[in-house]
Amino acid sequence: MGGNPRSERMIADQLRPHGIVDPRVLEVMRQVPREEFVQPEHRDLAYADHPLAIGGGQTISQPLVVAAMTQAADPRPGEVALEVGSGSGYQAAVLARLCDHVVGVERDAELAARGERTLARLGFTNAEIHHGDGAEGWPGQAPYAVIIVSAAADNVPPALVEQLAEGGRLVIPVVRRPDAPQDLLLIRKLGGRLETKALFPVTFVPLVEGTRG
Repeated sequence: MGGNPRSERMIADQLRPHGIVDPRVLEVMRQVPREEFVQPEHRDLAYADHPLAIGGGQTISQPLVVAAMTQAADPRPGEVALEVGSGSGYQAAVLARLCDHVVGVERDAELAARGERTLARLGFTNAEIHHGDGAEGWPGQAPYAVIIVSAAADNVPPALVEQLAEGGRLVIPVVRRPDAPQDLLLIRKLGGRLETKALFPVTFVPLVEGTRG
C-alpha cells in the first residue's frame, strides 16, 4: 500500500527532528489526510511547517504543534478525549485514531458544522464536534482522560479542570504576556491535585468565550 510522500516528508523533516518519537503519534500523522482539513486553495500547503487560515478567524496548527500536543497528552485506547477549539477537525481526527471517542467543541457554528461533515465523510465514527463555548468544555460526556485546547487562554478555564478525569492530561496554551508567545502547559490531575509542566512556547489564536453563529 503506497504512502503519501508529503506526509512522509513532514515526518522526516518536521516531526522526528523536533522530538516526536511516539510511534503511534507518528503513524497517525502519517495516516490522517491533512489536505482534507484545509481550505481548497491551501491543499498544496497542507503539510507545510506553518499554520493555515481555515476561515472564521481560525487556523489549523502546523503539523509539529499538533503532533507535540498529542504526544504530550498521551491518548490511549479506552479513553475519551475533549478538544476545545476544534476548527476544521484535524486535531480531533488525530485523537480519534488513538483513543475510543473524541468530543470537539467549536465556537464558530460554520466551522463546527464543516468539521463534523469532514470527519463523517472520512469515516471517523468515533468523533463528534459541537457548536459551543469551549471555555465551558462539554460536561455531558465528562470526565475526560485527555483534554487538548487549540486556542490560547488567559487562565486555565475552571470548567476544564473540573471535567478532567483523575490521572487525566490537559494540554493548553496559556498567555503570560500580551507581547510574547504563549506557554504550552501539560497539566496532570493526580490525587485531586494539579501538576503543571511548561513544554515550549507557542502562538495560538485566543480562546474567546461565548459562541458565534
